[in-house]
Amino acid sequence: MAHFRPDLQKHALPPVHESVNVWPPIAGEIRRVFAALAPAGHYVALRIGFLFPQLEVNALPSDWVDRYRREGYMPQDPLMRWLHANEGVARWSAIGLDDPRGVLPDAARHGLRFGLVMALCEPGPDPRRSLASFARADREFTCAEIAAIQDRFTRFATAARPPAVLTPAEVEALSMVRDGLLIKEIAVMLGVTEGAIKQRLKGARLKLGAKTGSQAVSVAAATGMI
Repeated sequence: MAHFRPDLQKHALPPVHESVNVWPPIAGEIRRVFAALAPAGHYVALRIGFLFPQLEVNALPSDWVDRYRREGYMPQDPLMRWLHANEGVARWSAIGLDDPRGVLPDAARHGLRFGLVMALCEPGPDPRRSLASFARADREFTCAEIAAIQDRFTRFATAARPPAVLTPAEVEALSMVRDGLLIKEIAVMLGVTEGAIKQRLKGARLKLGAKTGSQAVSVAAATGMI
């Protein structure tokens, strides 16, 4: 199990990666929850866009990560093929895909003997796929464990979705702040008062649950709003 893009092999499986710095609280919660539910390791990629996921957490064993990258397993990894062709959940032992490179037997030699794959595609005009893999060394996951993992995975994917709909004026103001413009400059360019720009930025910050304007820009950028 590794990074999701076969054409970006050089980026595969960093030890831990959060795509934007606004998400560490969620990433930490993902690691905490799934460390207990999947003791041999886990990989989670939420809301995959054109190239990268909005949030990616890789908590697989480092020796397996290194081995996977060196061997260039990703293009023929049956788990990755399943994740991009299906939605739902399946045990590794039940995916029924060819494994010509022997990826799964090699994973087992690194302590990843039993596992689950999960994939979901959110509804709406901008659907994003989220995917994950979870591993144990000792036994298959029970039905109760699968249900618990799927519930938490779905919750995390939902939590990563854009939290609110911004007005066009709020999006415009955030975009200009992102581009390095000062409030005074934005006001002049848009032909409005500085107070109006401050109000737009405040509205965006409140909708996004951000404590500061810079955090609001980060959240909006991370969720594809700007």
